[in-house]
Amino acid sequence: MVSKFFRDCMRLMRSRDPQEMEDGFHDLLPHAAGYVPELIAAFEREQEDHGLRCWLLELLGGARSEAALPVFREHLYGDDTSLRFWAVSGLRNLGTRQARRELWQARCNGIID
Repeated sequence: MVSKFFRDCMRLMRSRDPQEMEDGFHDLLPHAAGYVPELIAAFEREQEDHGLRCWLLELLGGARSEAALPVFREHLYGDDTSLRFWAVSGLRNLGTRQARRELWQARCNGIID
């Protein structure tokens, strides 16, 4: 069950009011590690709002959870440069052996600098 706090933050992030959007993101950021499964699910469900998808990937990077590794890996090799940027950032934040290996492989393949 998704907590009221998470639902409220997501509602704010989907608002049309830019300040509410920022508030939702910044309220959730320090708690992202506690909501990794919810963030992954929200990211996978969101198909229309590109900015929200970037924010969700950024939040996953801030969570520093290995559970997000498959999401980062997928978008490291995707066509969307904004999502790739946040995937690289997430892998760097993660800092695990596997994350470093993914970054090294992407550099070798010319995907990132």
